[in-house]
Amino acid sequence: MLKEECKALLDALNKVTACYRHLVLTIGGTADSQNLREELKKTRQKAQELAVANRNKLTTTLKDNSLSKEDKAEFERLWVIFSTCMDLLETDMRRALELGQEFPLNIPKKHIIQTGMSGGTSGVAARAMSVQNMKYDGEHNIDVMDLMDLENEIKQVDEMMHEMEMKVGVPQWTVEAKQNPGAELKCATSAGASSPGTISTEEHKAICDLSKLLAAVVFSAVLFIAIVLAVCVVKLS
Repeated sequence: MLKEECKALLDALNKVTACYRHLVLTIGGTADSQNLREELKKTRQKAQELAVANRNKLTTTLKDNSLSKEDKAEFERLWVIFSTCMDLLETDMRRALELGQEFPLNIPKKHIIQTGMSGGTSGVAARAMSVQNMKYDGEHNIDVMDLMDLENEIKQVDEMMHEMEMKVGVPQWTVEAKQNPGAELKCATSAGASSPGTISTEEHKAICDLSKLLAAVVFSAVLFIAIVLAVCVVKLS
């Protein structure tokens, strides 16, 4: 039961970090907006919550001396996957910080707000510009504050990773993989071959054999016609 809980937590973390990476790639593009930045913040915070849950569960489990050799090896493998996932999350967070600094969300100052104020022309213009600048500064400050929060969260992730290594200390090169190299690709190929609209290896071989047989029949027919024509030429001559 504990092993399944750890796997479920790790699977959730992988999905959230993958979603975060997808969102990070859209920063500075045509889909970039305040809504995107808010979604980025929510997603990375969810990823950090799952990271803490994974860390606590795996740390407590790996420090249990009553674990069997097989169970310990399995949890160490999950620990390595978790560490790799955290490395990717930290990399994407740093990328989001760099892109956020490169492409800040600034509201154009030339945008005019219809305030409905009455009064002299100069007075209305001054008050309108004052309201406009307040809105612009507010949006800009939100953007800056989010980048500052992101920078602090990156430091927290670094500290958490360091603390993890100190408490558990599972070198990645000491953990053996459960599958041979390329096993995932072979599974994907087999799954793709068995799916509708694809041709399996056996079917492909049968098609090749049929093509060879058809080619042999055509060649024999052509050869027979050539012999008949040669005989006719000899008789006519």
